[in-house]
Amino acid sequence: SLSEDFAFQWLNVAKLDEITPDRGQFPHASGLLDQRALLKEELSLFVDSILRSDRSVKELLTADHTFLNERLAMHYGIETVKGAHFRRVTLGNTARHGLLGKGAVLMMTAYPNRTSPVLRGAWILDRLLATPQTPPPLNVPDLPENRRGQPAKTLRARLEEHRSKPTCFSCHGIMDPLGL
Repeated sequence: SLSEDFAFQWLNVAKLDEITPDRGQFPHASGLLDQRALLKEELSLFVDSILRSDRSVKELLTADHTFLNERLAMHYGIETVKGAHFRRVTLGNTARHGLLGKGAVLMMTAYPNRTSPVLRGAWILDRLLATPQTPPPLNVPDLPENRRGQPAKTLRARLEEHRSKPTCFSCHGIMDPLGL
């Protein structure tokens, strides 16, 4: 219960149930193919493995393993896991290490149609560093989308442009690098 009750509350995993992935953008993450239950199981087994083996709390962020079944492994592009039961898997891709590489965390710190370094950075500040950001000022416009007929900018570039404004930098100068 420590893994699911405490850790899920601490990490705000309930937010995962509030997200409805955009079917057009993520057809394999919604409807009958919705993998949220699998993502929660992975997260629960991962946290439990760190706690039960009396590992350093730092390993919640750095551990090179996770728990996958075949369906979730295929979602991550791992083809060596077979069968429906979850088992410990060592991860070669360092981007998948620790909590920040888990699909549940990535999904609950994203918008339904795209990733969000800002939401992820705010989540890291709030949940991992216990320093929640103040709410944004009223009437803050959304990050401008790419416009037709103009060269497309990456999300990273658009965030960099946003942070160049001194009033925005005060918060985004901290959040964005963490989220990226």
